[in-house]
Amino acid sequence: MLRHTGHRRNFKHNIRLAALLCLTAGFVNIAGLLAFAVLTTNVTGHIAYFADSLSQADFRLARIIGLWMFLFLLGAFASSFIINRVGRNQTFAYTLPILIEIGVLSLNAIYGKRYSGSVPEQEIYAGSLLFAMGLQNAMVSMISGSVVRTTHLTGIFTDLGIDLAAATLPASVHKPGLQQRITLRLVIIFMFLAGAVAGGYLYPLLSYHIFFIPAGILVVAMFYDISRVHILKALRQFRHRIAA
Repeated sequence: MLRHTGHRRNFKHNIRLAALLCLTAGFVNIAGLLAFAVLTTNVTGHIAYFADSLSQADFRLARIIGLWMFLFLLGAFASSFIINRVGRNQTFAYTLPILIEIGVLSLNAIYGKRYSGSVPEQEIYAGSLLFAMGLQNAMVSMISGSVVRTTHLTGIFTDLGIDLAAATLPASVHKPGLQQRITLRLVIIFMFLAGAVAGGYLYPLLSYHIFFIPAGILVVAMFYDISRVHILKALRQFRHRIAA
């Protein structure tokens, strides 16, 4: 899922990546909104608030929103910088960005109970989540060759609409891989929504500890390839012994 890049990557790898990481993003999106009253998985809405605060000469709010947008950008930059330095085709090039994201989510889970609702605290907590989502979005984009996006759905809905319209054309003019693209986009939307719904249901029960759930999903994603290789190897050895 993470270790396959370039020509070695296929549709199944992208489906697995989309399923786990979109689930993570859905959790973070609703948890950030309920915990800190801030959307933390994209910057589209923040652009509108930023423009409005500038037009109202509310430069304090504009500074805060500007910082959040910068932190999302910084997360994307950091992820890309790390991956390019390690090497895109290296098996564990994506481990460090995932570890950083796990660390950010875990810190929010541990120290979130100290959140009192003050503006400086909101700035820090929400900003850290925006950084983590920028980190994840760039990482997933680089792994999948910009095929999978996990932290926002605007482009996904647009692409799905285009693909669904293409599916109404005669079969002779269908582009290769159309069905796979539609399936992938539906998985992205469904898993993001599933994470958001689950997060909304669990937040009243877990409070800030809810951030441990997306952190745990990232741990599963990080070790999926390693554990899968070992399991398959063990199964092959078991079958060989039975056959012998």
